Amino acid sequence: MDTQTRTITLTDALTRRIKALQTAQSKPDLMLRVEVLGGGCSGFQYKFSFASDAASDDHVFDHDGIRVLVDDVSLDYLNGSIVDYVEDLVGASFQIKNPNATSSCGCGTSFAM
Repeated sequence: MDTQTRTITLTDALTRRIKALQTAQSKPDLMLRVEVLGGGCSGFQYKFSFASDAASDDHVFDHDGIRVLVDDVSLDYLNGSIVDYVEDLVGASFQIKNPNATSSCGCGTSFAM
């Protein structure tokens, strides 16, 4: 593992949404997992899922009582990113503002480096 500190930032909107999901599903330990996978229209894509346990290679990020999991390889691609939850006229979704991406597609879930 490199000696640099790798991190992501979690927004208050993301925290509120995950807390609402925890309450609605009666699962107070529910965690958001963020992964970077090959594919998508720009080369890489984000994947969001939920987990109740962390894997051995997961980095756990806490914000106001919620936890977000990112595996070690994905964190290389996500380092410095902001993970957010956005509601607008088009709909609501988890979104990532990634300073490492050189381009992204219109759907917002695919990017290039």
